Amino acid sequence: MLEKILLQLLPEHPAYFDAEQITDRTDRFQAAEFVREQVFRSFGEEVPYAVAVEITEFREEPKHLHIEAVIWVEKEGQKAILIGKGGASLREIGHCARLEMQKAFGCKVYLGLWVKVREGWSNDVRALKSLGYSSEED
Repeated sequence: MLEKILLQLLPEHPAYFDAEQITDRTDRFQAAEFVREQVFRSFGEEVPYAVAVEITEFREEPKHLHIEAVIWVEKEGQKAILIGKGGASLREIGHCARLEMQKAFGCKVYLGLWVKVREGWSNDVRALKSLGYSSEED
């Protein structure tokens, strides 16, 4: 019933996006989110939510995408956790993110990942802007 009332009140307007378009975000942004998602899935509450992913290279090759990314954390301890013993955790994050990207982008993906520390990035307006976390109203 509520849905029926709301539909009557809404103005009609042509579609803003094509029917096939599933997002208004770039492939580069989506790639970063695939990596970030795998960090959360892999570590849950073990790693704080002060993790950002920066795509440093996104290049279309003839038969694949070449993507390089940095996972930013605020402390050396977080970096060690994300890398894991012998790099095992980082490899798993990369593997799972790459598989999701291949499904989404419809092609093979090379994914290079690095973990770097930038202390206090989540409280630094300039760092937030450079990582794409600022609104257009700023």
